[in-house]
Amino acid sequence: LELASNPCASRSSAAAFPYCSPVFIMALVNVINMSVLDNPTPFGNPFQFEITFECLQELEVDLEWKVVYVGSAEDATRDQTLDEILVGPVPVGVNKFVLQADAPDPGRIANNDILGVTVVLVTCSYKEREFIRIGYYVNNEYSEPIDPEAGPPNPLDLTKVVRTILADKPRVTRFPIPWDGVEEEGPPPQEEGDVAMEEANGFASSAADADDGEDSEMVAEGEDKGDLLPNE
Repeated sequence: LELASNPCASRSSAAAFPYCSPVFIMALVNVINMSVLDNPTPFGNPFQFEITFECLQELEVDLEWKVVYVGSAEDATRDQTLDEILVGPVPVGVNKFVLQADAPDPGRIANNDILGVTVVLVTCSYKEREFIRIGYYVNNEYSEPIDPEAGPPNPLDLTKVVRTILADKPRVTRFPIPWDGVEEEGPPPQEEGDVAMEEANGFASSAADADDGEDSEMVAEGEDKGDLLPNE
């Protein structure tokens, strides 16, 4: 089960993916692996991702990592940026670190959107230009039986909500950006937009075919934020 194979065809695609293009410049940073830690876990626990990436040459500035939780499939204003951190200086070679972000604020999520399927996104930018976006489906379930006629309790007891990330099927979308020493050609500079999500029904979704962006799967498994760890 995968996220939409064409992210540019999803909600508010023009704003969410303004820099989709078939023209690509070789990336100086490549994400090799991402493992989801502490999964499944209670809804209120932090998100934790162990990220392994390769840096091909010395970078002029730090990398900016961001975790975004999609609070509603229909309303982009419900999206929450859970954390933004700078990682660096980044040594040349393979690096590993744990990215930890607080759980979303349930007060900013409609009660009927807390349970069910949504998406969490991990993005990385260089010089304020996003070059990779990694998305996972998230399923929030109530740990006690729910009367199908009465529906979930209102308000929900969040201590009984369990969050499960579909960790084995991340969807990776890469965006071309001008790296150090490369002059930009082609599409205009990227402008920050909202987060796109295909309306989910269970763990399935569909999207129209298009040639925008490079969309692919990434191999995936499975406390100091932003600190690089020695690669083993």
